[in-house]
Amino acid sequence: MGEGNFLVRSRQLFADKGLMAVVVDAPSDRLRAPFLNGFRQTEEHAADLKATIAWARATAKVPVWLVGTSRGTQSAAYAATVLQGADAPDGVVLTATILADDKQRPVPAMPLEQIKVPVLVVHHQQDGCSHCAYSEIPNLMAKLTHTPRSHLITATGGKNQGDACAAFAYHGFNGLEADVVGQMADWILAPAR
Repeated sequence: MGEGNFLVRSRQLFADKGLMAVVVDAPSDRLRAPFLNGFRQTEEHAADLKATIAWARATAKVPVWLVGTSRGTQSAAYAATVLQGADAPDGVVLTATILADDKQRPVPAMPLEQIKVPVLVVHHQQDGCSHCAYSEIPNLMAKLTHTPRSHLITATGGKNQGDACAAFAYHGFNGLEADVVGQMADWILAPAR
């Protein structure tokens, strides 16, 4: 699933920057409708991500960051609000964040003050997806009040093909993958400022 997804198609770029990329797909019991609808903000999903974080830490013996794109930002942000202490990720990256949603809680409506780890937000200024208007980014950034550090990377340009909410529109950083991944990796790997 998700072959065209920005993070999936860029996984080698992360590896080239010295980061181990682990792609988390839908659980085996969520491969049919309704898929992840109604699941991303549940204790069960957080438990899955907690187990994945623990496995990655034990396997690689490095800090583990949760990175989500589009709907995946609802998963990553939710997990970061409920997983605390040793269970929490070491950081969170939200790319093409869901900022408005009439069916599920958008990221800015979550209790983001509960996130106690660094948060990087990456968003395309021309994202045409109705759930991801760049004009809502200041509202998101203002809610990251308890993180040790937070930062916004704004992308511009690239290619815009197909549905505005799909992977090969501005929404998916089409044509900007190497630059965006490079900036993300630099920020993740930078010592705390």
